[in-house]
Amino acid sequence: MPEESRTPGTIAFIGLGQMGLPMSGRLAAAGMAVRGFDMSEAAMSKLAAAGGQVFSTARQAAEGADVLITMLPNSKIVRDVLLGDGDAAGALAADALVIDMSSSAPLDTRALGKALEERGIRLIDAPVSGGVARAREGSLAIMLGGEPEDIERARGILAPMGTRIFPTGKLGSGHAMKALNNYVSAAGLVAACEALIVGAAFGLEPATITDVLNASTGRNNSTELKLKQHIISGTFGSGFGLALLAKDIGIAADLADEIGRPARGMRASAEIWTEATAELGEAADHTEIYKLLADGGRGSPR
Repeated sequence: MPEESRTPGTIAFIGLGQMGLPMSGRLAAAGMAVRGFDMSEAAMSKLAAAGGQVFSTARQAAEGADVLITMLPNSKIVRDVLLGDGDAAGALAADALVIDMSSSAPLDTRALGKALEERGIRLIDAPVSGGVARAREGSLAIMLGGEPEDIERARGILAPMGTRIFPTGKLGSGHAMKALNNYVSAAGLVAACEALIVGAAFGLEPATITDVLNASTGRNNSTELKLKQHIISGTFGSGFGLALLAKDIGIAADLADEIGRPARGMRASAEIWTEATAELGEAADHTEIYKLLADGGRGSPR
């Protein structure tokens, strides 16, 4: 890309879903030049209203950009947008930095990094944790994998989106950490749901079970933020999809196998969440795992 066509500080943001839209909006609100693309016209209209520019293809959004951020469903889509039919990488400025904030597979990320490096493009992985509410607030936790100089280059860009930034090591380590975190979170949710189901069947009040767990060693993110709010209430509206969490747990279990450290708990958890996705559908909220565990609602907490 000729130097004169480079727009300093321009950020292309590809993927304006439930997380990507508020994240890109935070960048625009911070005064950054954001060029967005998504398959959803409604999402692009919302980014335009928030101060970003929108384009009809990922490559157009990437034209001359110094930084490209992806927030997409999986590694395959990220690679296709950058190097496949989308070829967004071919439109970037010289020495551009790609920040993959998707929940991608760690070994795929390392392979993508090598392919981009051949084009003179740097890559870091920067998946997030915190959900839609914290994306809107700009208070996400961000896990960063990559070379130290690339991470330092990204810090100012990431600051409007997250208040806790954790360098995790080499390229791919952020994606590994995200998958491991989501496995632990999902395991905690399954344990909390099963405790609720068994306790209610014995005659314990669901609210009492939750209160005792939160005052005791069983306390976890799900007991604090999901049982009363989304499960006992019957609303099942946390805003994070069941299929997305199932994908992340599968990434963790597959990584364990790929590096020769198979983990029985991870694989068993992956099977539970895969079954839940098949039974409840990809559009289900992840707290609806309760419905599968309760065997068709026979263990209703209400």
